[in-house]
Amino acid sequence: MVLCQGGEGDAAPAAGGQEPEVPPGREDGPGAVQPCPCPAPGVEAAGAEERRACGCCSGMSWPFCCEAPGTKKKATCPGLGLFYTILSAFLFSVASLFLKKIEDVHSVEVSAFRCVFQMAFVLPGLIYYKTGFLGPKGKRIFLFFRGFLGSTAMVLLYYAYQVMPLADATVITFTSPVFTSLLAWIFLKEKYSLWDLLFTLFAVTGVILIARPPFLFGSHVTGIEGSYSDHLKGTIAAIASTLSAASTIVILRKVGKSVHYFLSIWYYAVIGLIGCVIALFVLNEWRLPHCGRDRVFLILIGLLGLGGQVFLTKALQIEKAGPVSIMRTMDVVFAFILQVLFLNHLPTWWTVGGALCVVASSSGTAIRKWRHSVKKAKQREI
Repeated sequence: MVLCQGGEGDAAPAAGGQEPEVPPGREDGPGAVQPCPCPAPGVEAAGAEERRACGCCSGMSWPFCCEAPGTKKKATCPGLGLFYTILSAFLFSVASLFLKKIEDVHSVEVSAFRCVFQMAFVLPGLIYYKTGFLGPKGKRIFLFFRGFLGSTAMVLLYYAYQVMPLADATVITFTSPVFTSLLAWIFLKEKYSLWDLLFTLFAVTGVILIARPPFLFGSHVTGIEGSYSDHLKGTIAAIASTLSAASTIVILRKVGKSVHYFLSIWYYAVIGLIGCVIALFVLNEWRLPHCGRDRVFLILIGLLGLGGQVFLTKALQIEKAGPVSIMRTMDVVFAFILQVLFLNHLPTWWTVGGALCVVASSSGTAIRKWRHSVKKAKQREI
């Protein structure tokens, strides 16, 4: 029996803004690799009964999903998946830095440009794999809400990046795995243990340390970028973005592998673009950036966001989701470094403490789910 590994790692925007499309702890999400029978060409004609296990057979015909019979499996470079994860985190962080550098463009308009890049990237894939543009009838309502919530998460996170420190907004997005576990317990009846509750409390504590509400820290809050009013609005937007991203993950788990991940991204980009255009006309904020530098930044944000998604998807195809989820905390490290080097804003000890709480929470959630998936895999082998 030949094994090939692939998967439908969803490539949407969460952190760099992105709709954290593959947030930490998604072992059992649509990106998970699960065996499915996939006969090689000529096997049935020859009367053989051997079937190969493959995680990438989402409507794709041989030889695109599996290796040819008798060919040697190409050895994967040790640590390559983790390297891809670090590279993805770096690209997302640089995209966020460019977003902070843009001076005269509304976050909704930036999101609209990002959606255009997504559509341009996904459209050839939809045509090549012949997935259609609407998807299965029974799944369209889920795809619609996936697109709506995913694009909402992107717009809110871009707004948070513009009005609050880069590191603070990035840290808050890493509470997504914790809220995903909570929502999956409510809507999908997945197990929610005392450990999950503890990680949730850690995440909430981290967010409180970053937001520093006056009723707990007094009216004179130091270390805030700009006014405290903007900081509070950014915190609320980042939390709402995280909840939207977590809801998206729950929907993707519900849909499973019945929908190709290109179609999922297509809904996200189309609905996001329509929503952004409507919002821009309502807010009367649509305008091309006056500065040539801002236009370059817009293009780079789109390209870097796509690059980050591609490398994250490739990482999930060759590495287990647990280590990838833990390594994604490098987003926080890069955010702190870039904020100090290019934005001249030193993080406060409150932010550092909040970051440690959130990273511990997300890492703990990822490790628990990773161990659970490994345990289930061993039980299947037995």
